[in-house]
Amino acid sequence: MVVPDGPVDQAPEAGEDLYEHHRITADPGQGLVRLDKFLAERLAGASRTRVAAAIRNANVLVNDKAEKPSYKVKPRDVVTVVLPEPVREVELIPEDIPLEVMYEDDQILVLNKQPGLVVHPGHGNWTGTLVNALLFHFGKLPSAPNQPVPRPGLVHRLDKDTSGVMVVGKTDDALAHLAHQFYVRSNDRRYRALVWGDFDEDEGTIDAPLARSPKDRTVMSVPPDPEQGKTAVTHWKVIERFTYVTLVECKLETGRTHQIRAHMRSIGHPLFNDAQYGGNRVLKGTVFTRYKQFVENCFALLPRQALHAYLLEIDHPATGKRMKFESPLPADMEAVLERWRTYTAARPMEE
Repeated sequence: MVVPDGPVDQAPEAGEDLYEHHRITADPGQGLVRLDKFLAERLAGASRTRVAAAIRNANVLVNDKAEKPSYKVKPRDVVTVVLPEPVREVELIPEDIPLEVMYEDDQILVLNKQPGLVVHPGHGNWTGTLVNALLFHFGKLPSAPNQPVPRPGLVHRLDKDTSGVMVVGKTDDALAHLAHQFYVRSNDRRYRALVWGDFDEDEGTIDAPLARSPKDRTVMSVPPDPEQGKTAVTHWKVIERFTYVTLVECKLETGRTHQIRAHMRSIGHPLFNDAQYGGNRVLKGTVFTRYKQFVENCFALLPRQALHAYLLEIDHPATGKRMKFESPLPADMEAVLERWRTYTAARPMEE
């Protein structure tokens, strides 16, 4: 949402107090870009349509002045989102949630996130998150500016049911340095995913913009009009084939919400047991009851989408040293892969 917890269907009345929800300063070297596109790119979960509505209703100011969606944002312009109600105050409570630490020094912390753990507080998940756990185990951590809800130490996220490597900044300088690496894509992020179907090629690239689905705002999709989406690029390559499903490696150029899950569905290969993107039913294979039962048993072993962030490569914020962190596949994914290996090996004899 562009304007959290607030309407955009009517302009503020004259004399009404306004509260700043977001403040974004355009980069000094930035080229001219439309105001609606600028905000859609900068605000998490924002659509061009929602942004345009907020601008038309005078909830967006440029240098303290209302502008049209077509206004061209210039270097150092200050863009603010304002609403009649104050920003929701969220109390972040430290919680004793177990964490698997892969590496730690005075600048960074590298974790292997378990599936089922929400990364940061938000609608429906104000407690029990990775942020609550970080505060308990490591105390006060810096937060990036312009966040409606503070996200101490975080520069990136993984979906609730995605496991794998995450890095946390422990100082303001480290947080800023890491954020810059993610912004300019100088880091390397790779995932392993089990997806439905086989591929004709051994590798490829999905270059397709993503936007919130108009039918379900919790799901991302490739919009008919590319202008309505945000740039998203995923490189994939086959790791292991099982006839009806395939283990692939995905390398991200961009980090959009649900990027791998939405991109893979867009090319006809939803992630195995991904309920939100249609992968939690038999999509490929035989019609035999025995095969259906086999798949359902695999779903029971892996009650989430088959996605794991297995590699993260970054430059250390203080030393500049290139560091690579790898996390082996978790037990639930490995168990399902073993089932598919056994099934694939036996299948020719059965048929």
